Amino acid sequence: MALLEVREVTRRFDNFVAVNNVTFSVNAGEFFTLLGPSGCGKTTLLRMIAGFDQPDSGGIFLDGVDLKDTPPEKRPIHTVFQSYALFPHMTVEQNIAFPLKMAKQNEEEIRAKVKNALDLVDLTDRAKRHPHELSGGQRQRVALARGLVNRPRLLLLDEPLGALDAKLREQMQIELIALQRDTGVTFVFVTHAQAEALALSHRIAVMRAGKIEQLDEPDRLYGQPRNRFVADFIGNVNMHEATVKAAGETLTLELGKLGKIVAPMPKNQTLAEGASGVFVIRPEQVAIRAAQESSNDPNQFVGTVNDFLYIGDVTTYIVDLPDGARIEALLPNSAPGRAKFFELGDPVRVSWKAEAGAFLDS
Repeated sequence: MALLEVREVTRRFDNFVAVNNVTFSVNAGEFFTLLGPSGCGKTTLLRMIAGFDQPDSGGIFLDGVDLKDTPPEKRPIHTVFQSYALFPHMTVEQNIAFPLKMAKQNEEEIRAKVKNALDLVDLTDRAKRHPHELSGGQRQRVALARGLVNRPRLLLLDEPLGALDAKLREQMQIELIALQRDTGVTFVFVTHAQAEALALSHRIAVMRAGKIEQLDEPDRLYGQPRNRFVADFIGNVNMHEATVKAAGETLTLELGKLGKIVAPMPKNQTLAEGASGVFVIRPEQVAIRAAQESSNDPNQFVGTVNDFLYIGDVTTYIVDLPDGARIEALLPNSAPGRAKFFELGDPVRVSWKAEAGAFLDS
């Protein structure tokens, strides 16, 4: 049986439906993420799991027990917020000890648990300091230690890394993965940052307008999106309107004025000639070379470089195609020394394999 079950939960605010008949489950020991744009309902869901808000219909179950009549302070659930919510007048160890004192645990037990929590987040040498004496990353680790000190059945994390700079955020992602693995506590994580969700999660529920669009493992979300919203929201993607011209072991698609390409047949789906949708392909699946160089790929077009973005390990090229559309291609900068770049206006050949990309009819 799943540790957490959300069954047909709906939450309305006047005429606005924030969460619309949502169902999912979270397994014990899982790092589960609710991902979506602002206003999609993910934080409302988290608040209902924590007990700070109640569903209008449906139920939330922990270990098979309906939490409807259990107030937040009685639930074996802790929440870590983006704002950290630390007490400024308390030291680090006092902040971590606070939930233990509220639970009226004895002093000896509190000291032992606080010491373990400080060791867990590598803050033993900061135990006597106050929050204003810590860096952003250290304050976040205090909040995590306070959330984990009681070994809750469930730790809820609401955009906990949102206030950190990029480098510190990446470091904290690594620490979060290690914390979750070392403690075995089940995490339910809320974020709008796609790369963060992909890096951290065992499974991700992608939300839009109060509903779950797709719930899957990160690699399946990225490589096999269910619809154009998921494809567009998760990472960078090229998207072109397409029509099915022939369907067999593979698909023959027509991409407007560009003409025909070969694409993989979607799994567990039957498509007929004339079906319309979009063809999506990731920039890293698109090869780029000088226009005069040949390619064995079945799908290829000659265009011109409109722009490029150099970001150290890779360069993303934006290529204008003959029909006026554009396609992004990613080129690793793995050659020793300075990589050879294509310049603006250079003619280039972009190509991809028959098994790359996907046709989506929704």
